Amino acid sequence: MMRDPLDLPREGRNCESMTVHIPPKVTTFERPPEQVAYHRTELSVILSLYGRMVAAGEWRDYGISCLREVAVFSIFRRTAENPLYRIEKRPKMRNKQGMYAVIGPAGQVLKRGHDLKSVLRVLERKLIRAVD
Repeated sequence: MMRDPLDLPREGRNCESMTVHIPPKVTTFERPPEQVAYHRTELSVILSLYGRMVAAGEWRDYGISCLREVAVFSIFRRTAENPLYRIEKRPKMRNKQGMYAVIGPAGQVLKRGHDLKSVLRVLERKLIRAVD
């Protein structure tokens, strides 16, 4: 009896040095892995500061990373270098020191808090300069 070449063996059986694994069925009630992201209002506050710093010639590029436990807004002076600052959102820190943090180039935490606008003030101070 000839077997059809497209007829796959049952799950886990070996077929001439090839093992076929059938993925488990996904139900409609399963959710994808959770991911931390910035809300539109949070991004508008961050991008407002970013726009002012770009106009002042301080910053040139940014990147956004949405990971499982943290969302990171990275700020660059030039595209091909390490971030100058990172603005992180960690919801697990909400009840402790605050979920927003500004982290400097060497990894030091410059400011941490519950309110994004107050945390970003540490970066706005760099925008204020004495006029000669």
